Amino acid sequence: MQVAAQTREPARRNAVALKAYARIADAWKLSLKEAAGLADMSESTWKRARKPDFAGELTKDQLLRLSAVIGIYKALELYFSQSLARQWVTRPNTGPLFGGARPLDTAIEGGLPQILAVRTYLDALRGGA
Repeated sequence: MQVAAQTREPARRNAVALKAYARIADAWKLSLKEAAGLADMSESTWKRARKPDFAGELTKDQLLRLSAVIGIYKALELYFSQSLARQWVTRPNTGPLFGGARPLDTAIEGGLPQILAVRTYLDALRGGA
């Protein structure tokens, strides 16, 4: 019985992460290409992954990306007003991590290390550091 529970757990975890990520992509008004790129998926895979019955596997990298994006979303929602929090990732930013680019673009181009750097940056802002 325990083996059966362990085999279902990754599928449940993936479903929860994908559902949360889909809601964030909608809140941020990301295009299909942007949402897929941030999650490190092809556009066709992201189309399938957003559906509740998606049975595909997520790589560790993809799962870490989704987790970090959820953390970014939470930090933005706590730190800024809702309207700014929802626009922040798609607005040009002159902060040290972004060089005038949109945080979203730097995260897609820089992959998981940049996504984690953005999360750390926002956590530091939120924490007053």
